[in-house]
Formats: sequence, C-alpha cells, structure tokens
Amino acid sequence: MEDFYYTTKEENQAEFVEKHSRFIGYCKPISTEQEAIDFINEKRKKHYDATHNVYAYSLKNDFIKRYSDDGEPQGTAGVPVLDVLNKNNVVNTVIVVTRYFGGIMLGAGGLVRAYSHGAKIALDASKILRMEKCYNCSVTLSYDFYGKLSGLIPECGGIIDDSNFLENVIISFHIPINELGFFNKKLADATNGKIEVEVVNEDYFPM
Repeated sequence: MEDFYYTTKEENQAEFVEKHSRFIGYCKPISTEQEAIDFINEKRKKHYDATHNVYAYSLKNDFIKRYSDDGEPQGTAGVPVLDVLNKNNVVNTVIVVTRYFGGIMLGAGGLVRAYSHGAKIALDASKILRMEKCYNCSVTLSYDFYGKLSGLIPECGGIIDDSNFLENVIISFHIPINELGFFNKKLADATNGKIEVEVVNEDYFPM
C-alpha cells in the first residue's frame, strides 16, 4: 500500500461556453468501476440530447484507466479528460464532459483545450483530497490518563474516532503510519510506559 493518494472530496459540476458550444463537466469520487459506469450512464440518460458525453476515470486498485471520445475525433476528448486526472495524480474519480454543439467547429486543438478545461473546472469544483494511509488504533486506559491521551492524539497528528466510557476508557483513533512511532514515544513519556496502543488494521483517511 502506498502511503497516500489523491482523490476528490465530493460530486460536483461546472460549465462554460466556447464558440456557442456548451460544455458541462461532472466529477465524482468512486471506489469501483461499476460506480464509474453507473455515473456515466446516469449522465448519458440525463443528456440524451447532447452531441457528446465524453468521459474518463481512474481507479487506484488494479491501475484501471479508461476513457471515451464518444464520437469526437480520436484523441481530442477522452484523452484530454484523462490527462487532467493524471496530471493532478487523482484516482478513484470519474469525469464526464457533456457537449451541446453550438454550430461552430472548434478544430482538433480547440477540442483538446475545451475538454481539458471542462474536466479541470469540474475537478476543481469537486476539490482534490489527500488520502493518507493510517493505522486504526485502540487504547484502553484509566480515567486518570484520559485528559492526557485525548490531547496527545491530535498533537501527534491523529484523529479520535470514538471514546467508550466504561470501567475504563477505550479510545479508538487513526494516525498516519509515519507518526505512530513518535506517538508511542510521547505516550510512554506521558504515562511512564503504563499504556500500550493496539494497532487494529490499516486504512486510508483524509488528512
């Protein structure tokens, strides 16, 4: 697993007009290829009367990258949209750029610029998000140490996910993998080595 990757925060859209052609860019975070296909089909259905519904998507797992020019001259539409994802190192994201032809030919260069711009403004609207590999951790402690731990976790770059107040306090939190060693040292200093952290698993979180 890589230490981090970039994806998009939310589904969003943006549009512009170039020489009377209307371009609508849609962007959405995804986790599977089926989600990408469903999103593309949704936009095709919504814009059944559009001249073109160009798309590209990139998935981190299996290094899947796909695109379609949807009838535009080869290499002038889908590839520029995919290039926007690649140049921004964004994965787990699908972009659809819909075009309503305005009667004026844009030429190959004009199409590349238009579809690139449509993809970029949609991507910007969706906001790029850094996902960092973290350890999911659990720690059990007495109430005497709760104040110290609840402050130490965010101080070391971690985020508390849950706290259960039973006979003892059980704190669940995640922390970037490269910060756990520093956290454990600070924890040992703060508790005289009386408390140990259990690493449950690894996952990616926005950080």
